[in-house]
Amino acid sequence: MSLSRFDLPSGRTLGPHYHIVEFLGCGWEGEVYKVAERRTGIVRAAKLFYRHEGVRREPLLRYARKLFKLRSCPIIVQYHHRGTATLQGQSIEFVVSDFIDGEMLSRFLARQKGKHLTTFEALHLLYSLAAGVERIHFLGEYHGDIHSDNIMVRRRGMGFEVYLLDFFDLGRSTHEKIQHDVYDLISVLYEMIGGAAGYRRAGPEIRQLIMGRKHYLIAQRFKMAGHLRIALENLKW
Repeated sequence: MSLSRFDLPSGRTLGPHYHIVEFLGCGWEGEVYKVAERRTGIVRAAKLFYRHEGVRREPLLRYARKLFKLRSCPIIVQYHHRGTATLQGQSIEFVVSDFIDGEMLSRFLARQKGKHLTTFEALHLLYSLAAGVERIHFLGEYHGDIHSDNIMVRRRGMGFEVYLLDFFDLGRSTHEKIQHDVYDLISVLYEMIGGAAGYRRAGPEIRQLIMGRKHYLIAQRFKMAGHLRIALENLKW
């Protein structure tokens, strides 16, 4: 039998060391919860992996190893350890990492006037994302799941701090997977300026980046996140 939904309530124990604080989000691979260490009260984040029929456990091992490999990337949360818990009579595996206190970008956008950012804010936030993802690409890896429900944002001083909460493991890194990260970054910019309506009223500094969201045009100009970061640094206003 496959177990593909957990719905864990606050206060429930998770293995011998944690209890659930609150639900944070979910995807195809599993669910993410804010948890607290039972002895110290230290807050962490735990990703619980669904047990899909026919899916072997190698993806979870790659997930943990990839988190560790990317530990030098400030945009990626830091990995702590892998654990198991018994849920509904089945053994479920999870990984524990740092908990980032902030606000999901989707919720942040929903609070803004018109549900979008100004051009300068959107470009500034995109720059923080591109610079962070550039480090991932430099290490020969990809993220695979960049979207506004997977980005934690905090205002800090004159800019933004951004973190990627999760990634989707699609096997070994390839040029196509790295390129898809870049397209996802452009899609996040498109959402931040207000989607189709925002793009219609956008100036050339936005249009030369989004390029109608045409994959082949984006791929020609931006091979990886570093190219996008350089383009942002050289925008003319």
